[in-house]
Amino acid sequence: MSQVKLSSLTIKQSKTRGSLYNLGVLLSLVLLIIIMSILSPRFLTISNLSNVASQASVSAIVSVGMFLAILTSGIDLSVGSVLALSTMVMGIVSVKLNVNPYLSILICLGTGALLGLINGLLLTKLHLPHPFISTLGMQKMARGIALVITAASPISMFPAPIQFLGNNYIGRLPISIVLVVMLYICVHLFLTRTATGRYIYAVGGNKEASRLSGIKVDSVLNLVYMMSGFTAALAGIVLVGRVNAAYPLAGLDYETDAIAAVIIGGASFFGGIGSIGNTIVGVLIIAVLRNGLNLLNVDSNYQTFAIGAVIIIAVAIDVLRQRVMSGSKK
Repeated sequence: MSQVKLSSLTIKQSKTRGSLYNLGVLLSLVLLIIIMSILSPRFLTISNLSNVASQASVSAIVSVGMFLAILTSGIDLSVGSVLALSTMVMGIVSVKLNVNPYLSILICLGTGALLGLINGLLLTKLHLPHPFISTLGMQKMARGIALVITAASPISMFPAPIQFLGNNYIGRLPISIVLVVMLYICVHLFLTRTATGRYIYAVGGNKEASRLSGIKVDSVLNLVYMMSGFTAALAGIVLVGRVNAAYPLAGLDYETDAIAAVIIGGASFFGGIGSIGNTIVGVLIIAVLRNGLNLLNVDSNYQTFAIGAVIIIAVAIDVLRQRVMSGSKK
């Protein structure tokens, strides 16, 4: 009986720590907004906030796939390159081959999902030691293919249906924000209301225990990386709509922003811990930080340094959080 009470107390303490951390992240976002508003009077203007929202939408969609990968104690370093290759394929079939734009969108999403599935198969069938290896390889291969098939040239003048998600508004609200909200709601319901969603958490918590309990771990991992590729391609469609162009170097460093957003949002590199709802807070912190530094005319090199520092701090906090939750004194 005492062991049951102790276990219950431990669970309650873990939930309390998690709630406090989430509150701290939200307060950090509010504090950052206040600071940027004081430093730059242009920050709280409607036009700038709309710009922040539009810029954050692409990162928010990419971060969904990254969150799922990290939730399984993995990582996807190929999301930026998958975004680029998927949109270049869409550009070729839509603009150069004059394929129906709706079919072109499906081809783009299918390309992203296929590349993600290949990432999963490299991990589960070839038994590469870590997703870092397979997705890093895919990062280089996808980027190389995108450059080769287009001779390193951008493709522009996309038809209106392809530009819709990234270039249209409901009043002053970008359609891309509506898409992000719908996507996050769907992923939240998927993770919390379906057996497969619970399996993803279980696999992240302990792969071997999940396998012994009858969960098809390889199938879960394949699905996760396929979804990551799919969301990268979806983000690419939004990006193409914003700028009316696809270019083979699109998506550079998107993986670092996504990793930072996911970890800041409370997900753990150790897997099995995290909430998709908190990921959007991490996305907004990165977006507000970048936008604020741009308004303050901070050199881009210093901005890169700042984002790198944020990633290190977030991972350090994650490690400390894990030690506290496990009761380690190391």
